Amino acid sequence: MTTLANDSISATQFSQFSLSAALLARLAANKFETPTPVQAGCIPPALEGRDVLATAQTGTGKTLGYLIPIVEMMQKTEGRGAHALILLPTRELAMQVEKAFISIRANSSQIVALVVGGLAERSQLEAIRRGARLIVATPGRLEDFLKRKLVRLDGIKILVLDEVDRMLDMGFQPAIARIAATLPTTRQTLCYSATLEGPVKEVARKYLNNPARIEIGSVLKPAENVELRTFEVEPDKKQELLEHLLGAETGSFLVFVRTKHGADRVARRLVRSGHSATQIHGDRSQAQRNQALRSFSEGRHRVLVATDIAARGIDVANVAHVVNFDMPKMAEDFVHRVGRTGRASAHGVASTFAGPSERNDLRKIERTLSIHMKHFRVRSADIVKMAAA
Repeated sequence: MTTLANDSISATQFSQFSLSAALLARLAANKFETPTPVQAGCIPPALEGRDVLATAQTGTGKTLGYLIPIVEMMQKTEGRGAHALILLPTRELAMQVEKAFISIRANSSQIVALVVGGLAERSQLEAIRRGARLIVATPGRLEDFLKRKLVRLDGIKILVLDEVDRMLDMGFQPAIARIAATLPTTRQTLCYSATLEGPVKEVARKYLNNPARIEIGSVLKPAENVELRTFEVEPDKKQELLEHLLGAETGSFLVFVRTKHGADRVARRLVRSGHSATQIHGDRSQAQRNQALRSFSEGRHRVLVATDIAARGIDVANVAHVVNFDMPKMAEDFVHRVGRTGRASAHGVASTFAGPSERNDLRKIERTLSIHMKHFRVRSADIVKMAAA
């Protein structure tokens, strides 16, 4: 296994890779010029046909790191039918990958089929019947199509397993195994994860053959360009503190809460106070979730209130501020939440609200991640008067 660390990957230009003129033109049209470190590390071995195992923080450009080799492979491969399969944990992430592929594909004959639950089957099956070259799927719906013999995967040349750690957390390991069993044994596999803990290592051992190992920075640590703050605040003052931050700072806010009911409550109170807010959680329909995500990403809502499960795979550019309205359960959840801001080297701010009884939980997160947050204590009902702790 070849390991490439962050300091061994030099920045370059996409034009220095062995890419077709058509693909380079699409990248230029989308203003993609300089690869991120994870792209610079992953693309060359993938273009050579090697398996890749990459760990990197969220927001580092992993999607383009595997879409470019897929598009290039399609340029050189004749015939209809699926030649590449991307498996992802959530509908939202799959839809974003589909959109990214369409933006850089060399021509419209490179059809993509989105195969996910929660959306109508008809358009998904129609894309497959039209000879989709790429299938972007969540494991549950794809396995359903396989059982009903509605899709064939015997022509797959590249398999991508994206956000493997999240797919395993969500219980998809058996489905991944059953899907992989239907694929050609001779294929290229690209595996991406935020962490490389036990179950992910097992997946890598099972599906990858002598992979190029790409490791970009610390995978269990927030990006250095994110300013970390914590506010010790009584639970009944959290809403007031959130509204104070909204008034004091500019840009969009992604607010994480623990429960669906909490997401609804926080969003409703913000709207009543005159803020443009919407929410995303598991009890909302797929259409409602899509609409909320779209309105937030397009700036029509400044605030998106989300639960952890619903927020998996949210990839919205230019989130200025992440707020942990409720404390995350684990240090890894903290990293994933905070990683929604400060993407692609932009500056971001992450604020964590913690009650007096949660001091030890906060210190545990700081110790686990080897970080130190700037601490403030909200001393009274007057939120404006905050003292550094």
